[in-house]
Amino acid sequence: MAEESKRVDWASVPGRLWGLMRGSLRLVVVAVCGVVFLALLEDVLNGELMKLDRGAYWLVVEHMRADWLTPIMESFSALATPVTLLVLLLAVAAFAPGRRPGWCCAVNLGLVVLLNQLLKFIIQRPRPDGFRLASVSGFSFPSGHSMVAMAFFGLLAWLVWHYERDRRMRNMFVAAFALVIVMVGLSRVYLGVHYASDVLAGFCVSAMWLALYTRIAVPLFLEDEERPLG
Repeated sequence: MAEESKRVDWASVPGRLWGLMRGSLRLVVVAVCGVVFLALLEDVLNGELMKLDRGAYWLVVEHMRADWLTPIMESFSALATPVTLLVLLLAVAAFAPGRRPGWCCAVNLGLVVLLNQLLKFIIQRPRPDGFRLASVSGFSFPSGHSMVAMAFFGLLAWLVWHYERDRRMRNMFVAAFALVIVMVGLSRVYLGVHYASDVLAGFCVSAMWLALYTRIAVPLFLEDEERPLG
């Protein structure tokens, strides 16, 4: 009997590991994204053009560009511009119950923009040149559009996932927000205004930011909100 009690239930190990990961999901996100960001940053500071950037240029710029696709990519890129984001913030404030979700999203967006500008000022990576389809200024790393898209639409996805009761609506909105995030990043490479490493770094920084923001700041805004968003 003693030997049987000491036996490891190997069938339950995956479930236990998954439970531990779920309980520490924020820590996992911060750790993985931090490692990826630092690896990208090291190559950028060394002035290297990564295989990731060369491969993305070959695939997206040389083989994807088409007259019919360019307006679509410009439209996705426009989803992370100040005018569009202001309209979306007003929509959140108007349709989400109470004022706090609107303020929660506004503070999140404002702080991420400041963080992006600080990182760009410190790192000062020049933008790619010679194959742009849009006129832009400023530094390249990390991508501001990618950071803003991940932070803003990522927070909306988090809010919908936690407060929307209808499972079908929840899944639909989360999938739509995820698609927008990916397409905004892809559009910046397509338009030739960012390297792929800029986009990936922007996603990583904002994913780390969201892991902290949803743990620390969101409860301060929404802890007294008893009604779900849906």
